Amino acid sequence: MLRLATRGSPLALWQARHVAGLLQAAHPGLQVELLPVATAGDRAVEVPVWEMGGRGVFVGEVQAAVLAGRAEAAVHSAKDLQPIEAPGLCLAATPERGDPRDALVGCCLSELRPGSVVATGSQRRRAQLAALQPGLVFESLRGNIATRLERVPAGGAAVVAAAALGRLGLSPQPMEVLGIDVMLPQVAQGAIAVECRADDDGTRALVLRLDDAATRAAVDAERAFLAFVGGGCDLPVAAHATLLAGGRLRLEALLAAPDGSAVVRRSAEAPAGDRLVLGREVGEAVLAGGGDKLLASYRSRR
Repeated sequence: MLRLATRGSPLALWQARHVAGLLQAAHPGLQVELLPVATAGDRAVEVPVWEMGGRGVFVGEVQAAVLAGRAEAAVHSAKDLQPIEAPGLCLAATPERGDPRDALVGCCLSELRPGSVVATGSQRRRAQLAALQPGLVFESLRGNIATRLERVPAGGAAVVAAAALGRLGLSPQPMEVLGIDVMLPQVAQGAIAVECRADDDGTRALVLRLDDAATRAAVDAERAFLAFVGGGCDLPVAAHATLLAGGRLRLEALLAAPDGSAVVRRSAEAPAGDRLVLGREVGEAVLAGGGDKLLASYRSRR
């Protein structure tokens, strides 16, 4: 028996069941049980994520269940994790990544005009959309995917993760999936993370069979960038890595002013084996290109 701790939202349960299925396919006869856990982010549904401290508000209680021995592993949306592994835990596997892109629901990007209302709970999305179309009006958006789709502003749009829509079998119309060149995703968006206790060699060996090399290389590079710049859900920061032919990894990342008035976007390539170095290199380029001033200005207002 392997117990998987997870949030109780429909998307989180889908992801946990997906991981359970992968585990059972890799280890015939293995029994897997889900342990739903409520998190701080689930309880404070009306508070913007960045006001609660950003990354980590959807994972703390789930991780605690593993550390306490109530579950052997935890399943998360990888984008919700802090960029540094939690004490006592390890990121044991990242199964093959889903669509990392963002989706605009309610209208297409070209239809947004100054004064159009866009609902999103993400500083990253707000900053990039504001840079693309000055004059947009933003309103907060929290809750599960179904709730968010019910709150699409009249004549405006809501922004959600394309992977979430795909995993839940939803295809709201009108909808436009935004290209990476238009809207750079959140770090590790579309990826699933499986954590276990760092000293639990047995569980770690079972879960390791699910690790997808290309996904792991990309997620590691993106998280290394985030760790270097020191950002989270409360900061307009984004990154996306792609494994290229020949085993090279390309990482593109940005740091923006919250109002979109400035966006510093940089990219670089390196062998996939040097992904942590690549994350730091792109972080250094972003800060040197003006990101350091944006970061200092942002933190001085907090």
